[in-house]
Amino acid sequence: MVENTYSPAPWAAQSSVSDPGDLASLLDEVPGDIAAIRAVSQNLVVHYTGATDGSFVPIRGARLGEVDLRYAEAMLRRLKDLGDGRVLGPRPLDQRVVGCCRDFSLLFVALARLKGIPARLRMGYATYFRTGWYLDHVIVEAWDGRESRWRLVEPEVADGYLRDGAAGGPFDPLDVPPDRFVTGPRAWLAARAGDLDPERCVVSPDVEEPYTRAWPSLRHHVVQDLMALAKVEMILWDEWGILQDPDVLAGGALLDEVARATQDPLCPAQTLARLAREPALRVPGRVTSYSPAWQGPREVDVERSLGGRIEA
Repeated sequence: MVENTYSPAPWAAQSSVSDPGDLASLLDEVPGDIAAIRAVSQNLVVHYTGATDGSFVPIRGARLGEVDLRYAEAMLRRLKDLGDGRVLGPRPLDQRVVGCCRDFSLLFVALARLKGIPARLRMGYATYFRTGWYLDHVIVEAWDGRESRWRLVEPEVADGYLRDGAAGGPFDPLDVPPDRFVTGPRAWLAARAGDLDPERCVVSPDVEEPYTRAWPSLRHHVVQDLMALAKVEMILWDEWGILQDPDVLAGGALLDEVARATQDPLCPAQTLARLAREPALRVPGRVTSYSPAWQGPREVDVERSLGGRIEA
């Protein structure tokens, strides 16, 4: 049962990352329910690595740089440019902004918050792409006011795939079961307890880069998930603080504390704010980005991202 003191209200307001700014008026026609918002967000982004069903191939060239559009406002501005001044309505693939799962989810969250629906990103692992694997993914939690609970929502993957191609069988994308999407903190705690093989937690089984696999990936998802809950929605290839420690388990006790708190969807905002201020976890004004659009890491100014975070 939801405690009377718990409120989802902080996640009904935009963060500095999700705020559509002066483009909000272009989104007035979006209906105020999560099914409609999902349908809209699916039509706005094209994944830079290609499609699960093979309908398009990985993005190359200058447009790959769109994966680093950090803020919803910038993504919507790019969509406006690509769409001759409009954002909504049917869009062919070449008129969608190039991004990844994080960007489908961020635009869903921006639309939901615009309609007064509490929503937030969740970083973790999907089990519905490849049998036996926990694959790096970002989806959404949206507040169900009637049932007073958070629902996991899959804002990217097409209904046809979820119905006919999903590993483990079909499921409701508007209420994703917790075994089909395992949040970063739940995966970390399961691995620490010996109930989940960390080697099964990867960006892709075919990618050998150590940071994208096992304990480094699990650590990354605990920290990134915390920041998303605290309304500092980072890009997936951002690193800072504890994420740059070569000894992945050196901060295990702190990560355990974070994971124990954030595995509960009803973790109070005050607790999230306190944890997000821990020196080893706190997002600084500049982070290191390992963007697929660049050759090698770069330092990136993210000061604007910190303005809408949850405060204790």
